[in-house]
Amino acid sequence: MTGYYLIIGISMLFSWIVSARLKSKFEHYSKVHLRNGMSGKEVAEKMLRDNGINDVQVISVPGQLTDHYNPENKTVNLSEAVYMQRNAAAAAVAAHECGHAVQHAVGYSMLQLRSKMVPVVNISSRLLQFVLFAGIAIMVGTRTIDNPNGNTTVLAIGVALFAVTTLFAFITLPVEYDASNRALKWLKSTGTVTAEEYEGAEDSLKWAARTYVVAALGSLAQLLYFASMLMGNRRD
Repeated sequence: MTGYYLIIGISMLFSWIVSARLKSKFEHYSKVHLRNGMSGKEVAEKMLRDNGINDVQVISVPGQLTDHYNPENKTVNLSEAVYMQRNAAAAAVAAHECGHAVQHAVGYSMLQLRSKMVPVVNISSRLLQFVLFAGIAIMVGTRTIDNPNGNTTVLAIGVALFAVTTLFAFITLPVEYDASNRALKWLKSTGTVTAEEYEGAEDSLKWAARTYVVAALGSLAQLLYFASMLMGNRRD
């Protein structure tokens, strides 16, 4: 299991680095005040109107970086700071979340696929760790002279569950990048932000997207570790 803990450690390190950089970027661009004086709420509402979306509500939610779009009740949920502040970082986040609302409205295929996977992923995530480690314990505990590989059925189930969550992480990438691209295109084409403010919004969303990349790669590394354990044991 040394290899597993090494992968976890490296993944956590890269995640911390990217998250710290993201926080630093948002703090920096939070000081770049919008010349038009619009709040994140107002930016979001304008983007929704400009895209002909009238059935989505923009609301404030507690916490930091808790911003998200909920397709079930059609709400753009903005953290308190983003909802109220009038700067490049707030505009970027607000527009990005509205990008998801636009995806929903136009039937963006990757968002639809991601939404369909959510129930399965929720179940997989809850069972994953228990099944994996139970599978390893059973595999080791059932090894005999006649069956040196032990029983790998439970571990195989655990790897399959992990594969589902990893696939979900990679499907999330195009969804997030597309939402950012829609947001940036709208911010520029409508003149909602100046050239300087646009650079700040673009840089903020770039680092936000990298958190998803790190998470997906970390999940893939862990999946490959357990898969190699399973396949290597079966070849022995």
